[in-house]
Amino acid sequence: MNQEIAIRIILESPPSGVDFAIQKGSGNTYETILKQRSSDKDLSFEFKISVKETQTALPDFKGPYVQGPSSERFIYVDIGTAAGQFDSVWTRRLKVPLRDISAETIQQLLADSSLVLETKVPGTGKDGGPNCATVKPFPGWHLSINS
Repeated sequence: MNQEIAIRIILESPPSGVDFAIQKGSGNTYETILKQRSSDKDLSFEFKISVKETQTALPDFKGPYVQGPSSERFIYVDIGTAAGQFDSVWTRRLKVPLRDISAETIQQLLADSSLVLETKVPGTGKDGGPNCATVKPFPGWHLSINS
């Protein structure tokens, strides 16, 4: 049985003037949602994904925002031209892993609608441009209050 949980991805201090968006779908048929242009603040993306109960201790995430094989699910944050900003010099994607989330954490989320699963990741990469590829080091996910 699939149930929905709220998640929040916070990009900390991304470079200004760049569009960031959550990728919905995959391949050449994806669309971008929750598009935001960076300024001097963190960017926050809040949306819902499905979680399926499994026989293992680890949940399986599903839905149009979830990418990758069941053992390595993730969310893409599209950047620059990938997010529809056609005049951008950036064409990047940031891969936010959906890992190390316990079944107990999922049960808490499902039992309390005031909670959201949150992660904070760097918005700027080592080259000074938008952070891209898989988030490293990944700080993990934690429970937070839904805003």
